[in-house]
Amino acid sequence: MAGPALDDEDKPLDPAVEKVRRKLVRFVAINLGILLVALMAVAGAIVYKSGGEAPAIGLDGEPAEAAIPLPAGARIVSQSLSGDRIAIDAELAGGGRAIFLYDLAAQRLVGRFTISPE
Repeated sequence: MAGPALDDEDKPLDPAVEKVRRKLVRFVAINLGILLVALMAVAGAIVYKSGGEAPAIGLDGEPAEAAIPLPAGARIVSQSLSGDRIAIDAELAGGGRAIFLYDLAAQRLVGRFTISPE
């Protein structure tokens, strides 16, 4: 059995099929362009977010320094930094505990929270 003969030359498509093919090619090109722009936006956002924050600099260009006031005899148990604020968990001399919230940018104590059992 002989199969259909294959021609070496491509026959032109039916005009209706050619119109659909052109629309499909245009659709794919537009969507690839939108995808490329979206990927560039995501990559730009990642680069922007990974830039990090500049260290706090004093007026004379040196790193900022300040004393954080804690009660006499207090012992620091832990600390946590979030943005420009630091939370210090301290064990007080009398045996109690307190959390001191300090603003690094303003260099001032923002709050003191005493931890007490109910």
